[in-house]
Amino acid sequence: MEKFFDRLGFLGLSLIGVGTLATRFVFVVDGGERAVIFNKFRGLQDTVYGEGMHFKIPVIMEPRRFEIRSRPRLISSATGTNDLQQVELTLRLLFRPIESKLPEILNNIGPDYDDKVLPSIGNEVLKQVVAQYNAGQLITKREEVSKVIRERLQARANDFGLILDDVSITHLQFAREFQNSIEAK
Repeated sequence: MEKFFDRLGFLGLSLIGVGTLATRFVFVVDGGERAVIFNKFRGLQDTVYGEGMHFKIPVIMEPRRFEIRSRPRLISSATGTNDLQQVELTLRLLFRPIESKLPEILNNIGPDYDDKVLPSIGNEVLKQVVAQYNAGQLITKREEVSKVIRERLQARANDFGLILDDVSITHLQFAREFQNSIEAK
């Protein structure tokens, strides 16, 4: 009986050892995520791994995970209109990376791509579009302005491997003097 328990104990310890060792050779990509592998000898690999369990070589291969679900981002900008009125705009973006471009995004921009790209292209597009309208047109043609901003912003975001699912103006406020003159009328 003692031999049986010794073998059972050895079997249990062996299973724990094999299980621990085996977990070093796999990585799991959760739902709503994708991963790319950084190989310490060959660099960033082009393969994008979907949901599930995947093989890796410990120490040599390191998975880098990306969230691919749409995420919100607010971008605020103060700019001038065609008639030189100051206006503060806030855009709400729903964005996600293009899955096939994840290795390129990580290689060229980095893991914090949204912090680097979205504010700069958002401000650039807002200043370009708002400068084409006067203050009154921004109020009366808000839907048209929003559409132009959406189209131009999507074109710019596409250059960086991003998809914009939604773009909307959430806040539009003019300088105090302009607001006072409108209220006086």
